[in-house]
Amino acid sequence: MTANFKHPHRIDRLRAKIEEEKLDGILISSGENRRYLSGFVSTAGWLFVTKANAVLCTDFRYTEQAGLQAPGYRVDRIGGKLDWMSKLFVEHGAKQVGFEADHITVAQFDRINEAMKDVKDLPSGTQLRPTQGITLGLRAVKDAEEVNLLSRAIQIGDEAFAEVEKTLSPGMTEEEVAWRIEQAVRVRGAEAISFDTIVGSGPNAARPHHRAGSDVLREGQTIVIDMGARYQGYCSDLTRTVVLGKPDSQAKKVYDIVLAAQLAAIEMVRPGMTGAECDGIARKVIQEAGHGDAFGHSLGHGVGLEVHESPGVGPSSPGKLQENMVFTIEPGIYITGWGGVRIEDVVVLENGRARVLSKAPRMKF
Repeated sequence: MTANFKHPHRIDRLRAKIEEEKLDGILISSGENRRYLSGFVSTAGWLFVTKANAVLCTDFRYTEQAGLQAPGYRVDRIGGKLDWMSKLFVEHGAKQVGFEADHITVAQFDRINEAMKDVKDLPSGTQLRPTQGITLGLRAVKDAEEVNLLSRAIQIGDEAFAEVEKTLSPGMTEEEVAWRIEQAVRVRGAEAISFDTIVGSGPNAARPHHRAGSDVLREGQTIVIDMGARYQGYCSDLTRTVVLGKPDSQAKKVYDIVLAAQLAAIEMVRPGMTGAECDGIARKVIQEAGHGDAFGHSLGHGVGLEVHESPGVGPSSPGKLQENMVFTIEPGIYITGWGGVRIEDVVVLENGRARVLSKAPRMKF
């Protein structure tokens, strides 16, 4: 029964995928996937889930913690040798065992297969089968608890941005702005920033992932600030473009195009669209304004336990968007030698439409 688990519906959905993939069980090695399926937060450990049983395997450092955080799982203490895996397969009669191919290295895979050779009673034909994106696909559709945690992370980020924006002045360095943002999210209860804060001023704003450096803020130039907060494991992601003093003649024109593209995508996106179709809504606005070549990244990405996860929202994203998916909408225009503009908000698909979760103020001319 899954009733004893912290997140029983997540286990039910995983077991349905195990059945669909014709597996006897699956090994979960990704830290984010372990947390999602069990509630266990650590740097080490494995889940082994079958159609009827669930085992959490970790070392001495975490066994007591695992018992507290992951109700419903049997907790096994393991060491450095990998023979425990094969013994689990024998115990649970699992011959076709999936593993997370996008997380386990080739060296780890070889070590596991070598360890399997030394285990007695391992049935002939027992094998590890690579899987990709099974749990990540489950994570793409958020439950109410996840939306609440994301909303709190986003609120922290919004408040931190609003506070720091008021303090911006010519002569401050990009690094100083990034540090102020990190302090602001931490004092509001965030565990950490979601990623290294991007602060790109002037020509640096033409680089979408510019690393904040010693360059100083100057009046009239666009300043792209991309930031996030992590709260109880869940990430926020926010981008705002600001200008100190009077903007140059190009800033308002470019800003208005990017904002129009973003608002069009937010208004028109619907469940059942592909990520590529959503991307195309915003991209068309920018292309028709003559800046198609200056928008070189995807429109957005899923957000959750990782700041970039499913669903994809880009020109090569064939997957369909569904109710309760959470993702960013972040068009941008980047002009070498001048600067750039990006506006990013997180939305959730609810009742057939996008609801914007971000509330941070946008620039006003």
